[in-house]
Amino acid sequence: MMMHSINRLGRRLAVATAGAGVALAGAAGAQDLPDTMTWTSYDVGSAGYAEASAMADALGREYGTRIRIQPSGSSIGRLQPVVQQRAQYGFLATETWFATEGVEDFAARQWGPQDLRVLAGRPAAFGMPTAADAGIDEIADVEGKRVAFVAGNPSVNVKCEAILSFAGLTKDDVEVREFPTYGGAMSSLAAGDADATCTTTTPSQLYELAESPRGIHWVELPSDNEQGWERLREVAPFFAPYEETKGAGISEDNPVQIMAYRYPMIVARADTSADEVYSLVKALDETYDMYKDATAVMSQWDLDESGVPPADAPFHEGAIRYLREQGIWTEEHDEWNETRLERLRALQDAWQTTMDEAAGKSEDEFNALWEEHRQRALDSL
Repeated sequence: MMMHSINRLGRRLAVATAGAGVALAGAAGAQDLPDTMTWTSYDVGSAGYAEASAMADALGREYGTRIRIQPSGSSIGRLQPVVQQRAQYGFLATETWFATEGVEDFAARQWGPQDLRVLAGRPAAFGMPTAADAGIDEIADVEGKRVAFVAGNPSVNVKCEAILSFAGLTKDDVEVREFPTYGGAMSSLAAGDADATCTTTTPSQLYELAESPRGIHWVELPSDNEQGWERLREVAPFFAPYEETKGAGISEDNPVQIMAYRYPMIVARADTSADEVYSLVKALDETYDMYKDATAVMSQWDLDESGVPPADAPFHEGAIRYLREQGIWTEEHDEWNETRLERLRALQDAWQTTMDEAAGKSEDEFNALWEEHRQRALDSL
């Protein structure tokens, strides 16, 4: 985190020397922001809602912009207002990936691959905690062990499948234990009903596991294991290596190398005005000091961390413009974004082909046709 603070200070100093116009930056931002906005987020009480609220409050105090946050407990409920232009932005998670891929809820005829863009998204650590007495030192050791999955929760489960793929494993190589709730899956290790699961580092049940007779151990995903990361990204290319220092059984003195995804991400339609997006990202950057202490992880919204790939969708051109001006966006980031755009375009073309061929066909026939064309599109990349 110190490096990010130094980077932020450096680019602030660079901007400060650019000219007297900086003194008017706040006024310019206020003029460019809409008077009112609607954002969607996870339910009240969630991290996404709390972080969106902190940003909305800062923009309201600094620029007078009125922001209504529309919470929803479902991925459809968070995305539909954005897609239908009833909300400008969503504070989203892995549903962004599912929506741009046309899978899970978004494989239905009325959906398909959505043309979405990311403005920014803070890194959120995710990994595989195990019971220390289960003898799982590395990912390969989980073969044949009991792994807790959450029934009907593809957001968590796809991440767990990605972790298994790091060692060339799939769900078929472990003993899957499905639990009806997230809390039940997290509690299963301390209860002796599972040996490993996949989650963030701070659920209360993991602290209980750490204090239980079984103890806790985090299986690492070494950043220098190139083959492992290549396999993992074939399942979920939005992950990146991450060293975590906070969580159950984790500290500054005992960090772990796991992975990070983006949650929440600020997501918009691709056709949202580039100037509007630029102004919002700029305003959020300029008010960062007003909200950075609102929660324990809010400081990770520093654009040096939140404004770079990978993410679940391509970055918006308006965000890229501002990030490039700030010295954050690089040629390497351009390459990532173009690759991600190429994948999205290929899937959208495959969806159109599917829709053309599926007229009059049953839902089962439609689903099979989409999976065929989708896989063919991915294989062509």
